[in-house]
Amino acid sequence: MGFGDKAENKAEDLGGKAKEATGKATGNESLEAEGKADQTSASVKNAGEHVKDAAKDLKDGLTK
Repeated sequence: MGFGDKAENKAEDLGGKAKEATGKATGNESLEAEGKADQTSASVKNAGEHVKDAAKDLKDGLTK
């Protein structure tokens, strides 16, 4: 996984946590839900990066 992708996913996750916390604190259910969605999106992207890494490792192992 590239460092840039990892950083972007982490930033999206942290932003989502902040939105969720703000939504909870202010009683804004929409903002809270948006924060949870951002966190889920970051997790899915992170999982995709792990799959890419595993495929690359497998390919590299087969070509050695």
